[in-house]
Amino acid sequence: MKTYSRRFFTTGMLAFGALAASRWPALAQQHPLYGGDEGEMLGRDPSLFPPPESPTDFPIEPADLDKIPEKFHRQVVSYEGFETPGTIIVDPAQRFLFLVLENGSALRYGVGVGRQGFAWSGEAVVQMKRRWPRWIPPEEMTYRDAKAAEWSNGMPGGPSNPLGARALYLFANGVDTLYRIHGTNEPHSIGKAMSSGCIRMLNEDVADLFDRVPKGAKVIVLGAEI
Repeated sequence: MKTYSRRFFTTGMLAFGALAASRWPALAQQHPLYGGDEGEMLGRDPSLFPPPESPTDFPIEPADLDKIPEKFHRQVVSYEGFETPGTIIVDPAQRFLFLVLENGSALRYGVGVGRQGFAWSGEAVVQMKRRWPRWIPPEEMTYRDAKAAEWSNGMPGGPSNPLGARALYLFANGVDTLYRIHGTNEPHSIGKAMSSGCIRMLNEDVADLFDRVPKGAKVIVLGAEI
């Protein structure tokens, strides 16, 4: 078992406390993000939208781990913090996501994070979970990306969908933050900063996390420079 010791297990865990959950609605309004769900349909014709998740549970093709640095492979590590088991902690600076387990350990996954200018941090809960979720590109993206514009009414879930095999939707104080923890059809992006703010995981890893955490699970995303 590897030991993971970093400031967020002690002083770092205090740093996010200054980021009050009440800031999330303002942050959401500023951000071009992956995501979208039933709320996008308000006042619009539901027949134009695919369902929020695919009726087909596609097989998950495992990524070629030989092409991903070993430190970003899923593994159990030591945890020295004080969060309760079941808490998700994301460390964007190190490109890791931790699921706190019992007995001083955590399950560590490699992730891709938001590129510079899209970084975010704070505390939320998993409000919704979707298998092979649909993707609605942000309006800003449809203006600059012809491929995204093709799916302005929503791209059905499936292997070619950028949200990948699973998505966890993060809310704060009952408000959708518009941030997601989701899979990816670009496994080479794990360990890098290139998404539009969301946390992306290998499809097999996000499926594993999806099965381990219930709705209501606490999520902490640390500041990228902590």
